[in-house]
Amino acid sequence: MRKKTTLDNGLRIVTHYMPAVESVTFGVWNAVGCRDESEEINGTAHFLEHMAFKGTKTKSALEIMEKVESVGGYINAYTSEEITAYWVRLLSEDLHIGIDIISDILQNSTFEPKELERERGVILQEIGMYLDDPAQMVGDYWQRTAFPNQPIGRLILGKKEIIQSIKREKIVNFMQSHYHPSKMVVSAAGKINHDNFVEQITNSMNNLPQGKINNRIKATYQGGEYREEKELEQVHLVLGFEGLDYHDDDYHALLIYSAIMGAGGSSRLFQEIREKRGLVYSIYAGAESFSDSGTFQVVAGTGKNEIKELLPVLCEELVNSPKNLTEKEIEKSKAQLKTSTLMSIESTMTNATVAAYQLFRYGKLIDMQERIEKINNVTKTSIEKVANKLLSSKPTISSIGPIKLLESLDKIQNRLN
Repeated sequence: MRKKTTLDNGLRIVTHYMPAVESVTFGVWNAVGCRDESEEINGTAHFLEHMAFKGTKTKSALEIMEKVESVGGYINAYTSEEITAYWVRLLSEDLHIGIDIISDILQNSTFEPKELERERGVILQEIGMYLDDPAQMVGDYWQRTAFPNQPIGRLILGKKEIIQSIKREKIVNFMQSHYHPSKMVVSAAGKINHDNFVEQITNSMNNLPQGKINNRIKATYQGGEYREEKELEQVHLVLGFEGLDYHDDDYHALLIYSAIMGAGGSSRLFQEIREKRGLVYSIYAGAESFSDSGTFQVVAGTGKNEIKELLPVLCEELVNSPKNLTEKEIEKSKAQLKTSTLMSIESTMTNATVAAYQLFRYGKLIDMQERIEKINNVTKTSIEKVANKLLSSKPTISSIGPIKLLESLDKIQNRLN
């Protein structure tokens, strides 16, 4: 059972009572991410997330971790294009510890200069780790190419030269300018009493930042190509198109189409490209939606010679997909999506996250019956419409590795038209 309360300051509090579990996942989700950064401070949202754990007025970085881990709990955070979240998972009897820690880091972080310099080095190491991982970077370069010269296309981690030089004041100012109770959702799922939780949050989160900046730039998909010749064993490849935002009427049709094409071993791309032709070890399709745009991608890794055969086959599968959909594969993909949706609610973390995202995206909680009904209502016609819409947008292709035999973007685009 889910309940929601909105405080006078705009802070939304939602709980999901799960009587069969002994734990609680609790966190604060903020509608702030790398999309809210200007170019010269790219990476600040992520840097801020790191610094929140590095000491408050009453606790050192070690004490923050020890207080949670001493009762067997787990604390973490993440930054995305549109969200920054701080969360903790622990036994319900220790929830007060989690509330104390999360409240403290959001209201009383000190951003101590020595800790900041130490964490600057940590983030530079994190950037270095990603730069050494072509499978990760090919997706980031795809995003940058699809959405050039705008915040949604920039790396969440930021550029090394920015992280190396950014001042403490910029990070503190970003938090004070962009964080605000009305842009936050406090969400908890597990063995929890709603009224008691609301009282605890009301008493502990009464000095949150009051930032009023809301200057998010609308995403504008453009498409194009990124190529990087590199001495690797494989070509890492992402081919994709403009997708749908999560308000679109065909959002669920896109999810079904994505599953048909590239979710699991029985999907079209896996069967045709790996099982029948042996051109890849891994290939999958995925859709991501934002508040005002979205993407659809096919991700693959293949050999330097196999790339010559892979692209024509992949393009042919995409072009034919709106023309030969079968009811059998539609029903199979619906079942996959419904099952994954139902299985996910067994997790306290997923339930807490889903509730926060629903409030951000739709301004309300959406029950499971409505979610399943939307999946059931997807038709063959709506999936065909989505497939044709995707393919009508300019493709974006990103590749890293031995790519001499990879076709030009123009030739790939001609195959798709």
